[in-house]
Amino acid sequence: MNFQFAHYNYNVIDLEKSLKFYEEALGLKEVKRKEAEDGSFILVYLGDGITGFELELTWLRDWEKDCYNLGDNEIHLAFYVDDMEAAHKKHEEMGCICYENPAMGIYFIADPDGYWLEIVPAK
Repeated sequence: MNFQFAHYNYNVIDLEKSLKFYEEALGLKEVKRKEAEDGSFILVYLGDGITGFELELTWLRDWEKDCYNLGDNEIHLAFYVDDMEAAHKKHEEMGCICYENPAMGIYFIADPDGYWLEIVPAK
């Protein structure tokens, strides 16, 4: 029996805002979408065009709060980047850097819903 990663999910408040962020910040593109017939949810899967891993963004029509409780936000996705300097400059201009660890050579950005994404230099 073999298991493979398929996708990871983030629930989002404003789907269009999140889609724009993920494309601009990380170059992720929509690869598929599922919409409930009754309009109660939309699932959008984003891919990097390189790996088969997907980020699923879930929008729920009947979510009544203006944010999701992320607890201590100790969970995150990590992305390798081949040009750390250019990535850092881009994210700095976007104003989405939320934490830097120069000693480890990494930093984190936050998406519109507050989810953290780690940026790691490619080896």
